[in-house]
Amino acid sequence: MKNIFEFGDSLGPNKIVHIYDHHSGLKAILVVDNVACGPAMGGVRMAPDVTTEEVFRLARAMTFKNAAANLPHGGGKAAILTNPKVPAVKKETLMRAFGVAIKEITSYIPGPDMGTDEACMAWVQEETGRAIGLPSAIGGIPLDEIGATGYGLSVVADVASEFCSIDLSKAKFVIQGAGSVGLHAANFLTARGALLIAVTDSQGTLFNADGIDIDQLTELKHQGKSVLDYADGGKLSRDAIIDVPCDIWIPAARPDVIDADNVDRLKTKLVIQGANIPFTAKAEQICHDRNILVIPDFIANAGGVICGAVEYGGGTKEIAFQTIEEKIRKNTTLILENVASTGKLPRQIAIEIAEQRIRRATAYRSKRHGPGLQLIA
Repeated sequence: MKNIFEFGDSLGPNKIVHIYDHHSGLKAILVVDNVACGPAMGGVRMAPDVTTEEVFRLARAMTFKNAAANLPHGGGKAAILTNPKVPAVKKETLMRAFGVAIKEITSYIPGPDMGTDEACMAWVQEETGRAIGLPSAIGGIPLDEIGATGYGLSVVADVASEFCSIDLSKAKFVIQGAGSVGLHAANFLTARGALLIAVTDSQGTLFNADGIDIDQLTELKHQGKSVLDYADGGKLSRDAIIDVPCDIWIPAARPDVIDADNVDRLKTKLVIQGANIPFTAKAEQICHDRNILVIPDFIANAGGVICGAVEYGGGTKEIAFQTIEEKIRKNTTLILENVASTGKLPRQIAIEIAEQRIRRATAYRSKRHGPGLQLIA
């Protein structure tokens, strides 16, 4: 437990909560990182091996993401420690138990994440009265269904391609992670003329230099099949996705997939981080030194939380897409212009912008909001 307190700094975390419910079998971690700009907003993921440190890092990424997007929300994150492929009845039991456990923590607004979806958020909403990414049938804007995060990644690609001499209409791209974010990003990018040449899931890597049909691939995944079931293309190991030469490489799966040991295998001009914290800090520095442009996660994949904030404020899907386009285009341009003029890492510039907005908001907050780091076990 002692190490938990080492996460504290001038920004947060506001709360670290460990949850255990014997009746349901729920084991969960919640980090409410910073609430200076408003109640924390961030997803609930399901994975059996998540640590408190990982949840904190994800929550801090959400703090920066929401501040950089100039949303009236702070950052938070939650994880339920279980296999996301548990039976639907068990998943509902766990989500409802989680909702009951966080009901009084009104400084946190949950949303969907890896292993959870709009149905999960409907269960949490029923228990807490608050959630984003809800099914459209109950007035929500289902983030995964409309591809809000993937759309934002395509906007980033459109802006960033001009800074690294890529013709997006002829670009070859790779997706590491064939989940909702990766598949929607591929769909929006192919609509702009780019060519998907490799994609991976937990079973392996599919490679086809002539291009992969995104509609066929999406249908396969919706049927519960692997990318390796795609009829036309080479079948490689999961890790081989790192070695595929391309113009744009998009990590859209777990954290820390690229580190100092494997980053030199990347052969690309542009990395757009669809996943949260997919690169270590050292890996990003190495890419920068090699003139590989890396757009950090909390700028690139902000489409989902921007959509969530629009939903929470009563907006429509159309307003959400318009807001995603405006905010991500503006932020990406601002950051890359600063990178070009200063030579700093994109993440460094993005953090500076986010921290400026957080500190301005903090100046308006009364000290009555209580202490910084709290541990509730």
